[in-house]
Amino acid sequence: MTFAYALARPLLFALDAETAHGWTIRALKTGILPTAARPDPILATRIAGLGLSSPLGLAAGFDKNAEVPDAILRMGFGFAEVGTITPLPQVGNPKPRMFRLVDDGAVINRLGFNNQGLAAVLIRLQARRRNGVVGVNVGANKDSEDRIADYVAGVRAVRGVADYLTINISSPNTPGLRDLQSKAALTELVCRCLEARGDGPPLFVKVAPDLTETDITDIADVALTSGIDGLIVSNTTITRPASLRGISRHEAGGLSGKPLFVASTEMLRQIARATGGRVPLIGVGGISSGADAYAKIRAGASAVQVYTALAYAGPGLPARINAELAALLKRDGLTSVAAAVGLDT
Repeated sequence: MTFAYALARPLLFALDAETAHGWTIRALKTGILPTAARPDPILATRIAGLGLSSPLGLAAGFDKNAEVPDAILRMGFGFAEVGTITPLPQVGNPKPRMFRLVDDGAVINRLGFNNQGLAAVLIRLQARRRNGVVGVNVGANKDSEDRIADYVAGVRAVRGVADYLTINISSPNTPGLRDLQSKAALTELVCRCLEARGDGPPLFVKVAPDLTETDITDIADVALTSGIDGLIVSNTTITRPASLRGISRHEAGGLSGKPLFVASTEMLRQIARATGGRVPLIGVGGISSGADAYAKIRAGASAVQVYTALAYAGPGLPARINAELAALLKRDGLTSVAAAVGLDT
């Protein structure tokens, strides 16, 4: 944690979590945060044809409306993912809907895909200079009568301004959304989105950590046969580990942060085994250090994403994780991130 953030954190944490997040976005818009040093060259890697300066990215949910993707990249991230974006603007679920579990290094949210909609986000993405890898995460409106059509509309709208696309079928905060992870529904969804993408950027599917063995087998089969470019493992969890201490631990919504690390890493490892290492994976869930990122990579991830830890550790987190990860690779005699992928599967 930087000295400046150590001073600012008590002020931010005196606000409710969603208000504090809004102020963070405003601060990033001002450009006052210093630019991090370029990551150690050993961290340069590729996933699904995308060249990354670091395998560390910022997960969707932080920059829902594509307001600050370039400011995010300047913090030391190798890539950023904006969204989730729905075709029509959506206010999301009633407030309060975001809760810190400080003692657990966790957050529970039930935001519900609150965002300004495709039209507003598309204007911002069209205006930015394409400098650095920025993915776009698309979803369906809560009241949509045809959710697959919503995903198709999102893919078609942003395929020309995104470096990669993510179809988010794993948020627990839109009722029925996770039903799209069933084999039949997922097959139809992926086929229609691939058709809408055409010769556009890589297409990823983001899945939940709360999958059964049958779910894993079905998702792996679709991933291997459909032509998608990768999977993101995983979203927030609806489970509540017995270890949770925060007073908000019983709130409804998706749990993220440190308590998710073990379960999400094991899910990543299982999917890596089920796909035989033939489908690129991005590992997400509970990462707060270089050691955590390294564990995800060794479990099968070609790249990783963080979000919750950023709220607790502040803007110095990406540079610290990059430095720690580079040191771990060198300690083990590895010359690249790719050399570590799947070593523990």
